[in-house]
This record gives sequence, structure tokens and C-alpha cells, in this order.
Amino acid sequence: MSTTSSAPHGELPPWEVDELPAPPPFGFRNLLRVIGPGAVMAATSIGGGEWLVGPAVAVKYSSSIFLIVTAAIFLQVIFNLEAIRYTLYTGEPIYGGIMRLRPGPKFWAVFYTVVGFLQLGWPALAGTAAATLLSAWMGKVPTAGDKGTLDWTATGLILFVVLILSFGGTIERMLERFAWTMLGVVFAFLLFVNIAYVPFAHWWTTFAGFFKFSGLPHPIDWGLIGALAATAGSGGLGNLTVTNWVRDKGFGMGSKVGAIPSAIGGHQIKLSHVGKVFEINRESLERWKDWMRYVHADQIWVWGVFCFLGMYLNVNLATYIVPHGSDMQGLGAGAYQAKYLAERIWPGFWFVTLFNGFWILFKTQLGNTDILVRTVTDAMWMSNKRLRDWKHGAIHKIYYGVLAIFSLWGALAIRLASPLKLFTILANVAGLVLVIGGVQIFLVNRRFLPREIRPSLWRESALWLCVAFYGFFSFFVIRHLIKSQLS
Repeated sequence: MSTTSSAPHGELPPWEVDELPAPPPFGFRNLLRVIGPGAVMAATSIGGGEWLVGPAVAVKYSSSIFLIVTAAIFLQVIFNLEAIRYTLYTGEPIYGGIMRLRPGPKFWAVFYTVVGFLQLGWPALAGTAAATLLSAWMGKVPTAGDKGTLDWTATGLILFVVLILSFGGTIERMLERFAWTMLGVVFAFLLFVNIAYVPFAHWWTTFAGFFKFSGLPHPIDWGLIGALAATAGSGGLGNLTVTNWVRDKGFGMGSKVGAIPSAIGGHQIKLSHVGKVFEINRESLERWKDWMRYVHADQIWVWGVFCFLGMYLNVNLATYIVPHGSDMQGLGAGAYQAKYLAERIWPGFWFVTLFNGFWILFKTQLGNTDILVRTVTDAMWMSNKRLRDWKHGAIHKIYYGVLAIFSLWGALAIRLASPLKLFTILANVAGLVLVIGGVQIFLVNRRFLPREIRPSLWRESALWLCVAFYGFFSFFVIRHLIKSQLS
């Protein structure tokens, strides 16, 4: 029989106490079976930053400033691990811990709904994915005269996202299957073209740029550099929402609380609005260490490595085939690599590269849509009893209602600006989310976790370094925006 925890529980109801499930014995076969959130996150992360912003920065300036990327990925790995730590203990996503902080759940639910909209409410990746499809169809990079066709193509892709998210039992399971497939397709192409056509000397020059810093260029586009820092990994809301996927996958105490079911095939799955914690004893601490081994493998060796390779291979290819100083920020931002590969190597690369670019961008639009809708849904679910009582607690109805609203908005927003401008907006909001979220994760883990499973001092220090890193870029981006408005 479960009891109620007497530990400090903040502004939400106390957790029930239950036994921490034992993970499968740690080994390679079980590792392949257990990990998954890192793959979903990698498939979502390797998108606009790697295919659009990274190459645009490297071609405009050079790859010698890409220590920014290496530092960003390392710091986001720490950010992710410390957010997941709370979820392993409570079964709640990190948003549950945040809503336990003052001034309370309703405030933070509204806050992250607004922030989520500002970061991911812009369908930038649907627009750039549409540009790759339209480029393949027309045989050229889209121009301003093609914007109407581009907008309707993007709208069709937004509707396709809704269709995909409607199947799979649990939404996390469907995303995981899709993620592994797309990662295989994308990396097979990137490895082939880099190995076959890019000289080894250029590989080394690019690689060295990720581990040295020659100083920021002048004049500098702070919006573009800030977007690079944020999207080198997942960027903001995605780093927080990985904890939702960890819960739905059943890591740690996540298996005790349920998951968000899909619209078709998942109606019997339930989700508790309050998590469960375990008693600290020798057996539970041994199981905790084993769960953390799986989490480290998932985040470091799947998410972290795939993020680095995705950025590295795209930048390596772009800086070799695209003339230095080229502007890759127009309507056809997703098609420039195809253009230069076709011109310099083989005309057939036009379609092949666009096919690869489409999947890079579309899978990210799919993941970003789920991140936004899932964030809003979980925030509403945990903070509002009336919604939990609505339709007998059918959380999937809330999820798909929110999905419908944001999809309609996306169909309108895609017509407001070019895709890369929209992506620059969302990327820089992501940097601010990492600043605020980093502080909140520190407070949550210090306040609600037992001393035995809190992060070590060096991890807490690295989390504060992440806050400072993104605070630096956010400050200069905001200052640049203010100056541009006043001048």
C-alpha cells in the first residue's frame, strides 16, 4: 500500500510513495531496448540548427568559431541530465517540479504556454521543409514569386504532422520509431557525400574549428550567432520536454504514472497528474545508479554524439561546396546545399540532397510540434483540476485540442515572414528558456530531491555555467534588437 510522502512538495499535492522499479540488467542488448528519448530528441534537434543556421554561419564567417557549438552541446547535456534527475525520482516531467515553485502552478503553466508559443509557435521548419519540396519540383531555389505556393505546401506539411501524431499507442512510442528511421536515412546520406567528395584535409580543418575559438567576427549578426548557440543542441523547450518523453518511456518512477496516449490505439492508457517517489534505502539507491547509467547513455552517447555529428557533417559539407561569404538566408534556405552539390559534383544530387534536407527539417517540425503541444498539455493537466475532470480525465483530448489550435495558427503564421527569419526568432527565445530553465532546475533539485540523489557540486556548477553561457548571448541579442529599433 502506498503512503503519502512527507518531504517538502511545494505548491502541488504531495507525492505518493512507491517502489522504484528495477531496470533491466545493464548491457548492450538491453541498452538498445531501453534507450529512446535521446533518439527522439536527436531527431528533433538535428534540423534547423544543423541544416540551416550552422551552414549559414560557417559560410558567412568560418568554422573557426564553432567552439560555441561544442560548448553548447556539452552544457545542454548537463542541463538535460539534471532535468531528468527529477523525473527519475518523481515520475513527473521537470515542469511538475517547476510548478511546485512559487508563485505556483497556474502562474508557471501560463508562463510556459506563452514561452512555448513564442519559441515553437512559429512553423519555421515546415516552411523550410516546404522549400526543399518545392525546389525539387521546380528544379530551382524558390524566389519571392513562389511564396504563395510555398505557403500552401507548408500548410499541407503541418496537416501531415497532425496525422502522424494521431497513431502509435503512446505518442512517445510513435516518435521514437519515426526518429530511429529518420536518423538512419539522414546520416547515411551525410556520411556518403562527406566521405565520397570532401577531401580529408577539409575534414580536419572543420573539426579543428569545433575545438578552438578565433574570436567573434566583426561586424556580427548577433541574431544568427545566438541562434547557433541555442540550436546547436535541442534549444530551450526541447531540453525541458525530454523529461516528458523519459516519463512516457517509463524510466525510473515514470513507469508508475502513465503516459499521454495517441488518438488512435491508446485510449486505455492513463496519466496521473501527480508523481510518485521512492524511499531512500540501499536497494533503491542501487537501482537508481542503474537507471542513471541508462540515462547517461541515452543523453551522452545518443543525443550528444548525434547532435555533434549532425552539425559537423553539415558544416563540413557546406563550407566545402558553398562559396565563402554566400548569403544562405533566403526563401530557399533549405535548398542551397543541393544547388551547389548539383552544380559542382553531379546533377542528380539536386533531388537526393533535397530529399535528405526535407527529412531533416520535417522530422524537426514534427518533434517541435509535439514539444509545444506536450508542454502546454502537461502544464494544463497538472495545474487545472477542472480540465482533469473534463471528459473523465481524457488527457489525449486536451493534447489534440491544443494540437488543432496551434496547427491552425501555424497555417497563418507561415505567411508572415520568411522561414529562416521565423527560425531565428524561435532560436533566440530558446536561449532565454535555457537561462530561466537552468535556474529552475537547480532550485527544484536542491529543494525536492533527497540529499543522496542530488547532483554533485561540479554538475551544479556546470548548470550555472550553462545559465551564464546563454545569458551572455541573450543579452547581446536583446541589446542588438533594441539598438536596431532605436536607430
